[in-house]
Amino acid sequence: MGTVTTIRREVLTLPAAPLGPDNPLPPLRPLDEAHRIDERDRSGLPRDMARQVDYEPLRGLLPVRVRDGYDRAREAREFDALVIENNRLRATVLPGLGGRIASLHHKPTDRELLYVNPVLQPANFALNGAWFSGGIEWNIGATGHTTLSCSPVHAARVPAPDGGEMLRLWEWERLRDLPFQVDLWLPEGSDFLHVGVRIRNPHERPVPTYWWSNIAVPEERRVLAPADEAWLFGYERRLRRVPVPSYDGTDRTYPLNSRYPADYFYEVPDGRRRWIAALDEHGTGLVQTSTDVLRGRKLFVWGTGPGGRRWQEWLTEPGTGGYCEIQAGLARTQLEHVRLEAESEVSWLEAYGPLDASPGGEWHTVLRGAEDRLETVLPRAGVDAAYEAWRPYADAEPGERLATGSGWGALEVLRAGWKLPGTPFEESTLGDEQRPWLHLLRAGSLPDPERRQPPGDTLVARPWRDMLETTAATPAAEYHLGIAQWHGGDRAQAVRSWERGLKTAAAGWPLLRCLAVADQEDGHHERAADRYTEAFDDLCERPAEGREETDDRGGDEEWAAVAAALGREAIEALLAVGRTADARAVWERLSPATRSRGRFRLTEAELLAAEGRREEARAVFDEGFEVADLREGAESIDRLWARLGDQPLPARHDFRMRPGGR
Repeated sequence: MGTVTTIRREVLTLPAAPLGPDNPLPPLRPLDEAHRIDERDRSGLPRDMARQVDYEPLRGLLPVRVRDGYDRAREAREFDALVIENNRLRATVLPGLGGRIASLHHKPTDRELLYVNPVLQPANFALNGAWFSGGIEWNIGATGHTTLSCSPVHAARVPAPDGGEMLRLWEWERLRDLPFQVDLWLPEGSDFLHVGVRIRNPHERPVPTYWWSNIAVPEERRVLAPADEAWLFGYERRLRRVPVPSYDGTDRTYPLNSRYPADYFYEVPDGRRRWIAALDEHGTGLVQTSTDVLRGRKLFVWGTGPGGRRWQEWLTEPGTGGYCEIQAGLARTQLEHVRLEAESEVSWLEAYGPLDASPGGEWHTVLRGAEDRLETVLPRAGVDAAYEAWRPYADAEPGERLATGSGWGALEVLRAGWKLPGTPFEESTLGDEQRPWLHLLRAGSLPDPERRQPPGDTLVARPWRDMLETTAATPAAEYHLGIAQWHGGDRAQAVRSWERGLKTAAAGWPLLRCLAVADQEDGHHERAADRYTEAFDDLCERPAEGREETDDRGGDEEWAAVAAALGREAIEALLAVGRTADARAVWERLSPATRSRGRFRLTEAELLAAEGRREEARAVFDEGFEVADLREGAESIDRLWARLGDQPLPARHDFRMRPGGR
């Protein structure tokens, strides 16, 4: 007989880089996301897949902000953790970091079932920037790693179906405005962590939704999934159907047999049990299975090429071992979004645990052996029964609160009056970010930023836009209204709103920056450069008392983030039209602390190259720098290096993720 499942608090200490402040400039540009299909590959797709690929892909990040304030200076930091365990398994959850399962330890064999990253190093892989590798993450919203990767979620104890306790995680996903929950429990004596997931659409219209559970495991494994074909997608953005396990003469179910990073989306036949496993040479490892709603299965590999190995080092520490990812999602591929009907929900059950089966030999024999073993330790009917047992508990009201997420869900519930049993978004969770919008909701007006602070977060959903259109036309209201109009595709009206606000604004730089982005998107690059220059001048001329203000929200840090973000965009805009002297003038006005950051060392090298000072630009490379927020798939470093000479790209700067990348 197993012992009773327990849930307790712990503190996890890791070498970690600080997240720093979010980028204060609203992300107005189209989303630069690597998972886009080449138009040549659209013909011949299965009908449902083609429909879902074209179904409302995400165009931008609003209302979410970009998280790019982190660096690579790691030191020991403490993180709140929640541990759920019985006598067989111990799962460690990080509620402050998207509810990530950092570890899943099988106690009888003393085996860690996941890849556990020994450090926490943010890197630019999430849709909005900061993300870190390792464990099990819950990806909701749109194609890519969730914007909640490094954000807190709500957590509480709730009753479990077997009379014990569950750990409930829940939040409001802002890209699609959808509430979701993740319930974790360990049936008494079970070797499998049970995970009940529910996404709800409270709106009176259909909404696109997306989910992939992302599981990091050591890469010295063979990955098994019940499929004979897969959709292969690489960073050259080509999608093609390939055989499984061998493609191009190589067995690709061994992650280290691929040279370049790639996704393999397995074509699991209808009616077949949904599962995926990663087993080491001894036949031990982790298996994930689910009810049939979670239909997709995927393998992501970094490959053995220099770019993939460099990324592996970048995300952790050299010599700590690499990882691959096995995943499970709502659709065949991560290129698709699923229609969630009005006032409906989608839910399923997942299970994670150890599996012992032979990984070597003929593919179908290996699959039969693994599937038979899985059926023995966790019958398919048992997973379905566990799901049915969990469903009545999905609405159970949380008990003891164990962690607090954001106040955005509370604001939306107050606005719409929604009843969401099981996932309360309580008014007590509202904070400073929501306060201006609460005032708009209750008083009908949007207050100006307090104590000359930069503009805060913007809401862009239609109900908030409607409120902004009827409130007093202050500069602050015109600024936020223009952003909402821009998000809604009404760009001409957005420009008019920003121009109206600029006429009476005490600080013009936020509106000028928005107008500069609009000019760039419309191809008016010289005018964009002028407006960026004017915006940066206006920011630098802000009264001294404003620059010196500090408060509990970190005034100095926030203004430094504004200057860095605006200065970087201004330099890029000026260089794009050949105005190197003006770009140099902006550079000289940035603070020494900003100029010393890796991102700005690269900017300095680009500026020197544009000025014809190639040897000095090369010297920046020789002195060394690290661009902490280098984007997944970005090739800016190697392109600049190629302009400076014919020597091979140094290994420390080689992040290329596709053949011939440059």
